Amino acid sequence: MSVFGSAPDFDLSLSRTLAHNWWVIAARGVLGLLIGLIAFLFPGPTLLSLVGLFALYLIIDGGFAIAAAVRAGQRGKRWGFLTFEGIVGIVAGVLAAAMPGLTVLVFVGLLAAWAIVSGVLELRAAYQLTEDHGRWWLALGGVVSLVFGIALVAAPIFGALVVSWWVGAYATLFGASMLVLAYKLRARQQGGIAAG
Repeated sequence: MSVFGSAPDFDLSLSRTLAHNWWVIAARGVLGLLIGLIAFLFPGPTLLSLVGLFALYLIIDGGFAIAAAVRAGQRGKRWGFLTFEGIVGIVAGVLAAAMPGLTVLVFVGLLAAWAIVSGVLELRAAYQLTEDHGRWWLALGGVVSLVFGIALVAAPIFGALVVSWWVGAYATLFGASMLVLAYKLRARQQGGIAAG
């Protein structure tokens, strides 16, 4: 019996949807390989750039939350929580930009959490794919995400250089697995078209 369950457990609609949109998976793979290459070639600036983008995101997101609060207030709806969320986001963004060293540690923690959650979700999605749609490649991407997240949790203070290399290794392995998955999905899609 397969680790992923018997054939009736497979979600054929998910398999068909992924096969039909194989190019999105390929784009994720190419992007992963590009980020991996940049992280290996420019490790220090890569992490500081990621932290800077994260700070900018927090400020912009905070501004959007405050704008949503104003709109909610104009419509007579609750706006206090959105305002508080927006202020916290803007303050966090400013602090992240002002203290990039501390932000690196926070960023590493967030990156670890993201990698672990996305790894679990990718493994769950792989469980629903049929084998001929590249289930094992999606599962490999999930395992790589989990290992990357666990490695970041285990050693968060190794510094910007090592974290950049981890980001590079993760992005390269994940990108390669997504490209192989896209190739399999494309072949499956073309086989379905030819058969149809």
